[in-house]
Amino acid sequence: MSLNTADLYDEYENDLQVAEPIFRHFGGRSKFHGMIVTVRVFEDNSLVRERLKQSGHGRVLVVDGGGSLRCALLGDAMGKLAVASSWEGVLIYGCIRDIELVRALPIGIQALATSPRKSYKRGEGKGDIPVMFAGVTFTPGHHLYADLDGIVTASRSLESGATVLV
Repeated sequence: MSLNTADLYDEYENDLQVAEPIFRHFGGRSKFHGMIVTVRVFEDNSLVRERLKQSGHGRVLVVDGGGSLRCALLGDAMGKLAVASSWEGVLIYGCIRDIELVRALPIGIQALATSPRKSYKRGEGKGDIPVMFAGVTFTPGHHLYADLDGIVTASRSLESGATVLV
């Protein structure tokens, strides 16, 4: 079950932020939603891995990778970790790799592009802070809704009273 972003926009236009359409779908699920958890990293996926080890039930990990296209911040192993930890989805302002394997995973994953180069492992980054990209401020505790039409965020859950797709 997933919420339709176009219907959410029609019903809650004044309550939503709409992300610029710069992301591509890579995961096996094109629709996902949940409470936002954030990390800000740059070409180092150590903190991304640490977050994905935590329970992700009802949550979406938003990764501000600075828009870097030089290396991937998530690949098949971390995608499998996200699935095992029950994350609803991952949004990456950066790259991923291993897309043939990632596409088979039952999770929503969106990113800017792909790169075969792996990231560094320096243990750098910050978590649980507002991050801004694609014209949206992604705030921890707010809610993200993504589907083939795009990405919207709201300061509260919109699950009740919204159109639900089965």
